[in-house]
Amino acid sequence: MSGAPRAASDAPAVEQLRSAVGSVLQGKQEVVDLALTAVLAGGHLLLQDVPGVGKTTLASALAAAVGGSFRRVQFTSDLLPGDLTGVNVLERDSGRFVFREGPLFANVVLADEINRTTPKTQSALFEAMEEHQVTVDGQTRPLPRPFLVVATQNPFDMHGTFHLPDSQLDRFLMRLALGYPDRSTERDILRHSRRPVPATVMSPDQVEALVGQAQQTAVPELVEEYLLDLVRATRSDARFVRGVSTRGAQALHRAVRARAFLQRRAYAIPEDVRDLAVPVLAHRILARSAGAMDSDGGAEAVRGLLDELPPPL
Repeated sequence: MSGAPRAASDAPAVEQLRSAVGSVLQGKQEVVDLALTAVLAGGHLLLQDVPGVGKTTLASALAAAVGGSFRRVQFTSDLLPGDLTGVNVLERDSGRFVFREGPLFANVVLADEINRTTPKTQSALFEAMEEHQVTVDGQTRPLPRPFLVVATQNPFDMHGTFHLPDSQLDRFLMRLALGYPDRSTERDILRHSRRPVPATVMSPDQVEALVGQAQQTAVPELVEEYLLDLVRATRSDARFVRGVSTRGAQALHRAVRARAFLQRRAYAIPEDVRDLAVPVLAHRILARSAGAMDSDGGAEAVRGLLDELPPPL
């Protein structure tokens, strides 16, 4: 299947995206490709790593590249749900309540250090991320399309952090870690302290069109069966306390289509499943570690399954 035909009609747009984001986040093309896969799959992105390695830079570059409106919210312990969704305010002159939109009313929302706020405020994102709408005082209001949440979070052992609820983690298509740059890239960063300005290469409507095209990419039956074997193994293997849900299986299926599209292939291949399994599935499961439950040990458990489930030929 490695000789799959290439779908070249959208190559310029896809390459423009990769180039625009990659020019800002130096030396991290694999992370850039995973992030763009999430965008093309219509999903949300969670970036987890120590401060200062480029999480916010990546989020800002994505927002600039895909165009449209952009809002950044710095999550703190005193942030309230209405600070995200918006509130109804009484106008003194008219005596009427007028809705003031919150920062969620944007195409790209950067939720910076999302795990520094309380679970109550974190939960204000549920409806927005799942249904692309918010409900305030009983009235439902649609959000702009496309709608992308790029959240950053610090490791859980850092001071002043709260664990994200499992139900919210499940709304993120991928969780990525950037890691430290290599020595050569870090030297270049030190010598050129001015941050590159990301280019805007398309409009929100064009992004929506690309998302629609990506989800038309074919997934052959043998690839689909391999995906299902992996997902169902997480529900029966002793290394897992809780396996992948059907929503998680759907997320991996969408991501596989998007990755094939990003690489300009006409259909998905088993390597797409293997390359995406950890970033798409690891944060959705609960693994056992040395006989105890480990909420952050899913990546190792998923890699173990991949070693035991060879891809179809």
